[in-house]
Amino acid sequence: MFQAEEFDQTRSARRRPRKELPPFYYHQHFLEMLTFLEQNYDHVFEAQHRDFLTCFRELDRNSQALYVRLVNRKGRVFAISRLRYPEIGSTQQPIGNLREAGFIGSPGKEHFDDVLRFLTKAEILAVLTATLAGVPRSARKQDLIALAQSHCAPTEFMNCLKTSRIVVQRHADTVRYLLYLYFGRIREGMDQFTMRDMGLVRPHDFKSSYEARFQDIDEAREHYYFASRLHAVRRSPPSSSVIDRLSGESADWPEPATNGAARLRDKLAYALGQVQEQLSQDDLAITIYRRGEATRCTERAIRLMLKLDHRDDARRHLEQLMEFPRSDEEVTFARDLYARKFDRKRTSTATDILRAADTIDIDEAYHGAPEKAAVAWYEAQGERAFRVENSLWRTFFGVLFWEALFERSETELHSPFDAIPRSLQTGTFYDNHAELVESRLTLIDDPARLKLELLRVSTRHFGVQNGVFRWRQRTLDALFAFIDVAMAGPVQTILRQMSQHYPDMRYGYPDLLVLDKDGARFVEIKAEGDQLRRNQLVKIEQLRNAGFRTDVVRTRWAVDPNQTYVVVDVETTGGKGVQHRVTEIGAVKVRGGKIIDRFSTLLNPERAIPASITRLTGISASMVASAPRFSEVADEFARFLGDAIFVAHNVAFDYRFISQEFERLGRSFRLPRLCTVAAMRRYYPGHCSYSLAALTQEYDIPLKTHHRALCDAEAAAELLILVNEKRQEQTCENP
Repeated sequence: MFQAEEFDQTRSARRRPRKELPPFYYHQHFLEMLTFLEQNYDHVFEAQHRDFLTCFRELDRNSQALYVRLVNRKGRVFAISRLRYPEIGSTQQPIGNLREAGFIGSPGKEHFDDVLRFLTKAEILAVLTATLAGVPRSARKQDLIALAQSHCAPTEFMNCLKTSRIVVQRHADTVRYLLYLYFGRIREGMDQFTMRDMGLVRPHDFKSSYEARFQDIDEAREHYYFASRLHAVRRSPPSSSVIDRLSGESADWPEPATNGAARLRDKLAYALGQVQEQLSQDDLAITIYRRGEATRCTERAIRLMLKLDHRDDARRHLEQLMEFPRSDEEVTFARDLYARKFDRKRTSTATDILRAADTIDIDEAYHGAPEKAAVAWYEAQGERAFRVENSLWRTFFGVLFWEALFERSETELHSPFDAIPRSLQTGTFYDNHAELVESRLTLIDDPARLKLELLRVSTRHFGVQNGVFRWRQRTLDALFAFIDVAMAGPVQTILRQMSQHYPDMRYGYPDLLVLDKDGARFVEIKAEGDQLRRNQLVKIEQLRNAGFRTDVVRTRWAVDPNQTYVVVDVETTGGKGVQHRVTEIGAVKVRGGKIIDRFSTLLNPERAIPASITRLTGISASMVASAPRFSEVADEFARFLGDAIFVAHNVAFDYRFISQEFERLGRSFRLPRLCTVAAMRRYYPGHCSYSLAALTQEYDIPLKTHHRALCDAEAAAELLILVNEKRQEQTCENP
C-alpha cells in the first residue's frame, strides 16, 4: 500500500549547494556543447558549421574564451573598451586574433539595426541632429531608432559613427543554429550550463546516450527557419524593418514536412498576425493568420473577417471547419461561433455552461485561491477533494509509461537538458509503443496490481526530473485515491488519448478531483469574473465523452460563519532581512465570531536580541535561552494552523517571518491571508491611525502587554470579529 512518508522529500533534501565556478567555466561549457554536437549532429551540419568548428578550435584559449564571452552577452555589438575579463587579462591580442580569423569585425550596413539598439540615446541623437532637421531632443530612444530606420541610409549613418571603437560578433547565426540544435529552442547564451554547475538546474540522469533532434538536414533547416523568425518577431518592436521583412516573406514560407515544424509555423503565424493587428493592418493579419493551422490562428482570421464584414468568407470557412475539423478544439470553436454569428444564438457555449453551473459560497479571504477554498468546502460536506488540474493525468501517464518514455533504448532524448521524448512532441508515442501501451493499460483493470506497479516505479524514480510531470507527494496521494474509485474504461480512454495526441492532451484539465459516494468526478472552479477557456471546454467534453462526471462550479464570495481563522502575531529580533529570527509566537483560533483556541511560545532565535528590541518587547536573551527552537515547535504550530486563513495586523510582516522559519527547515508554507489593517481601512474608514494600539483604544479592546505576541494576537482577533460583523451586514444588504 502507498506510504506517504516514502515520498516525503523536503526542499532541503532536494536543494543542492551552489558551487564556485572555475575562471573559464563558460569556455568549458562551449567546448562541451561543441563536442556533443560533433558526436550527435554532424549529419545536420553544413559547410559553414564545420568551418566554424575547425577555425574555432585553431584559436588559442584566451581568444576562444573572449569569443564565448561575446556569445553569452546580450546583443551582437560591443564596445572594445568594455571587453575586460580578469581571467583573460589583456584583450588586445585576443581581439586581434579574433579579427584576423573573422570572428569579430567592424559593423557594416547589415548590422544597422543591431548598432542602433547598442548605441545610447545621446549617440543616436548626435547623428540624427547632424543629418536631419527638427529632431526632438526629448524623444524616447525607441522613437529615435524608428526615425533613424525610416529616414537614414544605413551606410551614411554608420559613416557618421566612430565605428573603430565597436566590434560586432560574426558567425552569430551559425552559433545560434548550434545552440538551437543543442537546446531545441533559440537561445542567446549558455546560462543553462551555468545554472547546472551552480546546482540551480538538474539535468536528467536517466539516459547516457542521446538521439539527434532532427533526422536530416532538411528537417533541421525547416525547424530553425520558423524558430529563428518567431524569435525575431517576439524581440522586435511592431513598427520595425524586421517586422516588415518577416511579414513580406510570409507568402514564401516553406511547407512544413513535420509536426514540430508545423507547430512552430503556427506560433509564428499567430505572433506575426498579432503584430499586424496592433498596427491595424487587418487584411495583412488575416493573410498571415491563414498561413497557420492552429485553432487560435483560424479564430483570429475569422473574427477579423467578421469585423471587416466579410461574412460570406467567414461562413464558408466555418462550415469547412465543421465538416473537416483538424482537432477537437477547432470543431468546438467553429460550431460555437457559427451558432452565434449565423444561427442567431445569443451566448457562447462557455457562457451557457457558466450560467448553468452550481454556485458555492466561499469566504472572501480566499481571494486569489478559490480552488483551495473549494477543496475545503467539499471536505466540509464530507467528501474528499484534491487540487489536481493537469498534474493528476500527467503523473498517471508518466509513471505508468515510465519505461517506454525514459528507459528503453529507443527512447529519443536529445541532450542532458531535454527531458521529454521526441515521440511525445511529435505525437508518435502510441504508434511507436502500441503493444506496450495496451499492455500497461490492462493493469488498470486490477487496481491493487496497478497501485503496486506504480509504487514500484515511483519508489525507484521519485525525484528524477522529467518533462512530463513533477514529483509531488500530494499528487501521488490523489492518484492512488482516484484509482480506488475510478472505473477502468474511462481511465484507459483518457490515457490512450494522451499516448496518441500528447501535445493536445497535456493541458486544460479541471481544477479538482472530488471523491463522493458515486465515485470520482472532476470539477472546474470559476470565481466571479473568470471565463471558461476553450481548452478547458474541450477537456470537459473529452472527459464526459470518456465516461467521467465533469462539472463547472462557480464560487461566490461571502462570509462563511464556519470559516476558521488563525490570528498570528510574532515578535522578532528585527524588522528586515533574512538574518532576523522569531523570538515569540502568539496565535488564536477564531470561528463563528469567538476565540476557540490559543497557541503561545517563546522561541530561541539562535542569535542575539538587540537592546532596542528588548526595550520594545521586554523579551531578553535570558528569557529565550532555554526556550525551544522553531524546529522543535514547527509540527505543533503547523497542526494548530491547519488549513485556516492566516490573519495578522500587517499580515505581510508576520507571514514573511513564519514562512522564512519553515523554509529554513526545507518546508513550504502557504496559507490564504487576511490583513486586519487593510480590512479595518475598508470596513471602518476615517481613522487617523490604524495601528493596533490606536484601534484597540478606539474600540475599547484590551491590550495590556502590547508587543507581546499572544496579547497582540488576541487584540487583532477582536478586530477580525469586528470586520466579519461588518462584512456579514453588507452581505445581508447585498445578497
